[in-house]
Amino acid sequence: MAVKPLSAVKLKHFEALILKELNESRSYIDKANQDQSIGARESSGDLSSYAFHQADQGSDTNLMEQNVMLMEQEREKVRLLNDALKKIAEGLFGKCEICGDNIAETRLEVIPYARYCMDCKTKEEDKKRRRK
Repeated sequence: MAVKPLSAVKLKHFEALILKELNESRSYIDKANQDQSIGARESSGDLSSYAFHQADQGSDTNLMEQNVMLMEQEREKVRLLNDALKKIAEGLFGKCEICGDNIAETRLEVIPYARYCMDCKTKEEDKKRRRK
């Protein structure tokens, strides 16, 4: 069965959606970088020369680690969004990288950088679960 490509109008819609998400992700990363550069002492409002309480230091460290993890996830999302823009330019957007079928438009509305159709994504996740 031949796979029907997305229309030019739909491609423009998805391109706009991707660009919007890309701007949001970049803004998030920029803000997170600014917050990290401030440092724990300044962000907590404690500018005294006294040392932090160990519990405060632990909480601050934990929060900073969570922020780094979220920032890394956001950077990965930016990479996937850029890949999706490249696929639009190459005429490959909306096609599953595994089976080559179209990815459902409803899926692309929610995750415009989706690389797999639902069937292939489910199979990939099942493989990961079995490896663990």
